[in-house]
Amino acid sequence: MQGFDAVVVGAGAAGLLCAGLAGQQGLRVLLVDHAPRLAEKIRISGGGRCNFTNREAGSANFLSENPAFCRSALARYTPQDFIKLVQQHGIAFHEKHKGQLFCDGSAEQIIQMLVKECEAGGVTRWQPCTVADVRLLPDGGFELDTSQGTVKAPRVVVATGGLPVPKIGASDWGLRLAKRFEHTIVEPRPALVPLTFDADAWAPFAPLAGLSLPVEVSCGSGKARGRFLEDLLFTHRGLSGPAILQISSYRTAADQPLQINLAPELQLDKELVEIKSTSRRQLGNEFAARLPQRLAAAWLERAKLDTARPLAECRDADLQRLGRSVHDWQLTPSGDEGWRKAEVMRGGVSTRDLSSQTLESKRVAGLYFIGEVVDVTGWLGGYNFQWAWASAAACARAMAEASTPT
Repeated sequence: MQGFDAVVVGAGAAGLLCAGLAGQQGLRVLLVDHAPRLAEKIRISGGGRCNFTNREAGSANFLSENPAFCRSALARYTPQDFIKLVQQHGIAFHEKHKGQLFCDGSAEQIIQMLVKECEAGGVTRWQPCTVADVRLLPDGGFELDTSQGTVKAPRVVVATGGLPVPKIGASDWGLRLAKRFEHTIVEPRPALVPLTFDADAWAPFAPLAGLSLPVEVSCGSGKARGRFLEDLLFTHRGLSGPAILQISSYRTAADQPLQINLAPELQLDKELVEIKSTSRRQLGNEFAARLPQRLAAAWLERAKLDTARPLAECRDADLQRLGRSVHDWQLTPSGDEGWRKAEVMRGGVSTRDLSSQTLESKRVAGLYFIGEVVDVTGWLGGYNFQWAWASAAACARAMAEASTPT
């Protein structure tokens, strides 16, 4: 039976970096993954260019039932630390929007960088390789039955990710293992996901599919309220775009409505009344000068107002009502596009069962959980990768400090 100082299960972002860093600190590490291709989620991220971090990442950009949990790891491995690693490997990158960093080339550069980090740490990698069972040994440590044989190690790191995009190998293996070892699971649900609506209710807006515009969207209340100024995209089935992906993470109940301001830089309820005395245009033309034309037409039809009526002949109350409806569009999604289209998972292994310093289980010594499998979910824009890097680094550092290599 082969022995290692640590076995990392899952060769995605968190698993690759954790294995590489632990190996470089003197541990003999085995990295296993069931998928035939390495790090597919990295490969498809950021339109193939990998939005690998966000310069502004901090604990306020993450959701969890225990919001303070992520602070320690994020503070000890910052975006600047990962940027330095990217620069050391000669990977050119650019900032696209609100601190989001992308490779100039392709996401494959990040994957190869992480592979080189593993090689520098002498990491043994088995892939594809499944893990059928993990057993606690009476004297401490673990025994793992894998498709390439049984191995033994005092430490096991679960870096198996979440449930989104099952076609590239997403698995609930890590969640099932956590449950087996009596960890609490915060109910997993799709996050950063397009939202859908009942077909009949959405029929008036379906013709707007493909239309995009900047909006302000909000959802929730109190400390749990989210608010974003981003682009919204109409689809045949509902709403997508950065604004909707962001706010989807804040929806905690099926009947929770969204509030959308379709013209956040205007005050249409006042403006339409104010220009009434000087405008010679029809309502439809004046309204379409302030909103995308297709949206303006659909909105006037929804309001049952005559587009051909001169603005000067419109009642103030009707114009105010029309303007307010643009700034306070309240609607309740019937669902979302599910794991197939979700970018990340909200929920996972409860942070109450883990050390924020080390990511080690409080229930089972030597068992660690890192990355997306943990109940820490970042905003859209490189934040989830930063959590992967930070949790991986915290775990690798902790294992090295606690271990005497065999």
